[in-house]
Amino acid sequence: MQSLVYHLVYPILLIISKLPWPVFYTFSSVLYILVYYIFRYRKKNVTKNLVLVFPNTSQKEIHRIRKAFYKHMCDMFMEMIKSLSISKEEMIKRFDIKNPEAFKALETKNKGIIVLMGHYASYEWAIAAQFVLDFPIVAIYKKIKNKNFDRLVRRIRTRFDTRLIHSHNVIKEITRDKVHQRLCAYGLLSDQSPRLKNALYWTDFMGIKVPVITGGEVLAKRLDMAVSFLKVEKIKRGYYQAEFVTITDDAKNCEPYYITKTYLRMLEEQIYNKPEYYLWTHKRWKHRNAPMPKNAIVD
Repeated sequence: MQSLVYHLVYPILLIISKLPWPVFYTFSSVLYILVYYIFRYRKKNVTKNLVLVFPNTSQKEIHRIRKAFYKHMCDMFMEMIKSLSISKEEMIKRFDIKNPEAFKALETKNKGIIVLMGHYASYEWAIAAQFVLDFPIVAIYKKIKNKNFDRLVRRIRTRFDTRLIHSHNVIKEITRDKVHQRLCAYGLLSDQSPRLKNALYWTDFMGIKVPVITGGEVLAKRLDMAVSFLKVEKIKRGYYQAEFVTITDDAKNCEPYYITKTYLRMLEEQIYNKPEYYLWTHKRWKHRNAPMPKNAIVD
């Protein structure tokens, strides 16, 4: 049944993706009304997260941020659909890499590169980086529970022959690349909440003590890789600008958790500046009051 729904829905999404931009974003505006006012998708969770992170902010401002976030979230969802038919040229124009020379400077180190990202602004269109960089770009992919939605997202993300690595196979695949002397850049969304049993490093994120994912740092240290942060800003509706910010080209000799903390501070700065572009539907702070494992490191 789910497969039938997929085959019925996919052609509709493909048609929507080919609509002219003004009409396309009209669809997004209608979707916002449905999601925000009718279905109220995770509205309580979003409000809870905003109040938690901005405890001294007025209710009026919380509501403003919340509304702006839902409008952006609907735009981003629609832009993912647009990826079904958007051209390389159009994507490059709408997702501008501000400083490719910073990335190319890391290329000269003759190392693989970990590119850390957050759920901020646009992360789906970040694949545009592969069109302006002479370096293989690999996306680390976390499987979605709904098999057909997972299938759709994979189809979108691999449309331009982007290589995907399942999150469970990251160490094996990157190690294999290193053994075969294949240099690649690996994009990781690293602001999710880890499973509590894996919550071995706790630090402040947006002023709240929580466990954080350290996989990017672990990989970089273990395999002697460079690390960069892809700082994505939303310029206006449908247009983004991204900047590569080097964290280190010598991960092995960095202080423990320096990479993780540096990444989190840069992401925090963006969120504090324009909070409406962060993905507030995530239960990012769900473990804040959970008991820490005995071997946990608290910073």
